[in-house]
Amino acid sequence: MAGDLKIDARRRRILEILNRDGSVKVSQLSETLGATPVTIRADLTALEKDEYLERTTGGAILTSKNVFKVDSMRRMQVNIAQKKMIAAKTAELVNDGQTLILNSGSTAFLTAIELKQRKNLNILTNSTEVALELGSQPTFHVVLLGGEINAQYGFTFGNDAMAQLRNYKADFAILAMDGICSDIGITTFHVEEAAVDRAMIDRARRVIIVADSSKYEHEGFSFVSDLRNVSTWITDTGLDKDSAKKIEALGVEVIIAGE
Repeated sequence: MAGDLKIDARRRRILEILNRDGSVKVSQLSETLGATPVTIRADLTALEKDEYLERTTGGAILTSKNVFKVDSMRRMQVNIAQKKMIAAKTAELVNDGQTLILNSGSTAFLTAIELKQRKNLNILTNSTEVALELGSQPTFHVVLLGGEINAQYGFTFGNDAMAQLRNYKADFAILAMDGICSDIGITTFHVEEAAVDRAMIDRARRVIIVADSSKYEHEGFSFVSDLRNVSTWITDTGLDKDSAKKIEALGVEVIIAGE
């Protein structure tokens, strides 16, 4: 057998195999990952507790209830180091007692985790993950916008969500985007969320886009806004200086996390 993988990497690999095959066996995982059956069973038990899978005799299965969590975990790992730096830099701009709007997306979620260092925040969000992550913070007031729900990607949308947003005004809208282009503006893959994102922009005094450098000059399926409505873009060192200057020339402050 190969040497043991680190525990986080091993469990992530278990979920990758589970997502691919729909079910796993302890004996097969033990051989593939070079870990004892006892270790694999412990991994499966821990992953079941976190609702990533359902245990069965001798293994585990992926249920429809768990597909979202596995997919979410996979998306979270893309450019994870850059996203964490962006999240930390974004949280530095937030003061105790402020009101924030957050949308869905892995970078917005990582920013929510960093915001736990603050106190007395008012959070408006259409992300079920963000709401659950911050809802237990004793000094936070968290509002999950109502409306229709996209269960696969964990966000609410529709007229009810936008109507509810009109009741609030926020210091910042912190928005994860799938694309930021100098000529087009900001875009998302999700048609349903684009209108909510626009409403979030309308209700915030300052709009902060959190997106890693791979999103630059990448166009998502749905248009959200041109860049004149964006105050700040927080990204990573993968964005070259010429590209940063190109965005700044359009009136957007570019902050490079990690510099």
